[in-house]
Amino acid sequence: MDSPVPLSFTAFLQFADYSLLRSLTVDPEQARHAPNKMPRQVKSGHYVEVLPTPLPDPHYVIHSLSFFRELGLSESAASEASFMQFFTGDPTVAVSAANADIASPHVRASGWASGYALSIYGQEMYHNCPFKNGNGYGDGRAISVLEVLLPNGHRWEFQLKGGGRTPYCRGGDGRAVLRSSIREFLASEAMAAMGVPTSRALCLFVSRSETISRPWYSPGAKTEEPDRMVDEPAAITTRAAPSFLRVGQLELFGRRARKNEHPRALAELEAIFLHALEREYPDIAAELRGTEATLSDKVIAVAREFGARLSRLAAHWIRVGYCQGNFNSDNCAVGGWTLDYGPFGFMEAYNPMFQMWIGGGEHFSFMNQPMAAATNFQMFCMAVTPLLGQDTNAIKALGDIVDTLPKFMNHEMYRMWAEKMGLAEFRMELFAELHALMTETPVDYTIFWRELSSLPKHVAALRPGFYETRGGYAQDSVTMEARWTVWLQKWHAALEQEGREPADVSAAMKRVNPKYIPREWMMVEAYRSATDAGDFSLVQKLHDVLADPYGEQSEAMAALYYKKKEEKFFDLGGTSHCSCSS
Repeated sequence: MDSPVPLSFTAFLQFADYSLLRSLTVDPEQARHAPNKMPRQVKSGHYVEVLPTPLPDPHYVIHSLSFFRELGLSESAASEASFMQFFTGDPTVAVSAANADIASPHVRASGWASGYALSIYGQEMYHNCPFKNGNGYGDGRAISVLEVLLPNGHRWEFQLKGGGRTPYCRGGDGRAVLRSSIREFLASEAMAAMGVPTSRALCLFVSRSETISRPWYSPGAKTEEPDRMVDEPAAITTRAAPSFLRVGQLELFGRRARKNEHPRALAELEAIFLHALEREYPDIAAELRGTEATLSDKVIAVAREFGARLSRLAAHWIRVGYCQGNFNSDNCAVGGWTLDYGPFGFMEAYNPMFQMWIGGGEHFSFMNQPMAAATNFQMFCMAVTPLLGQDTNAIKALGDIVDTLPKFMNHEMYRMWAEKMGLAEFRMELFAELHALMTETPVDYTIFWRELSSLPKHVAALRPGFYETRGGYAQDSVTMEARWTVWLQKWHAALEQEGREPADVSAAMKRVNPKYIPREWMMVEAYRSATDAGDFSLVQKLHDVLADPYGEQSEAMAALYYKKKEEKFFDLGGTSHCSCSS
């Protein structure tokens, strides 16, 4: 069968299908607050219609060729004037052209932003909302502009990050800077290439005339807090996902229903839950459709699957060395995929408590991510509990799911560690010894696992992944090498007991242990070149490398991007740690 002909952007718009706007309710007060770009309380409704603020004098930076292919878009679509106008905040021209060309009344020239609640590690937050009641939390600079349903049944929502102010901006300017936009683009596409559930990056544009002042770090600064204000180019990244529904959104309506804040509070909670069911769990929705399933049955089915997805997601994050950094309920997607590349980081020198964001704390650190995920899951379950009414059996069933989630998470973590070690079964004693050695040496998390994937029998083969000037190795290399030798012997004995072909084991390990990750110093080089010199070649080069994270690639690429963090990059603000300013 011939492959479908790649589409122009105008033709792509024929698949517009706005299920969120069709099935949920708009803020009933939005008309009197038009154009809805000033901070205010939004007390009811699921979304506010708001047009993006166009990016002045926009300039193309990059687009994701692999994502274009998934969507069926022609690569030349990125060069269409209508494409640039649409994804830099001016959808009216593109929509007019689409309606003229394909006679579609379904394409809209508007955007929408949504409210959500905020919980930080299980604590409901109100005090840092401008109104002290939670009615000001929401998408302050993320504006959705398009939802499509493709012929293959996949649904995508497209959202401009940096698209300007909305009622939820809490005094901010609604913009994003080029630096953070490049980080999000590169990281989200790298995560997709590594097989981690994630939002995608479609394209990135920068303004050649608008700059924004942000606190950031001076080159070489070893402070925790940013030490100066810098003017940076404004930019818009278009990200895409099946939906941008967050735990915080269910939580907002769950709080209102619990407190009976207005007559339609419970109905609004039910509506957004059912929308989440259709958008993020279409298989469950299809299975239950036409049956006698009650609302309670649907809640239990979604909760069970969401818990499983979150467990797998946390295991994926730890597998590739990713730390989300700020895993609050507003940054937790109801679909169980990675959302919001803000204060994230990829670990280099192994530290179980690694945390890129200075405001994150240990509760959001690398090895604590499963617990953070479990806490967000508890908040999700609390949010949907009002839908169960007096159904005591369903309430108990939901409680049982919450109680058993840690066991399921441990199962996923053990399975992941076994795969990284090349074992068919997880062996706690072997892993515990390895974990101690990785921490004390310390090792480069990515290089160590990749070199281990070649099944070395001698420590010398692992030394490219050791930070020899730090930790235990620097203090006593003889003892550390002896301990590593003993562990390698035990590991090889375990592999031999399982009786698998070494070549198969090595190949399987290399499919789960990436060789290339978005190391922060790499992204710093790319965004500094783009910001300071207007040179986007490093952004494209790094994107190309990260598109094949498990491949060996060329010796030239390995020399540039398969190497440890240099000593000069340790403890640098913006490279080893960062604020969330973007």
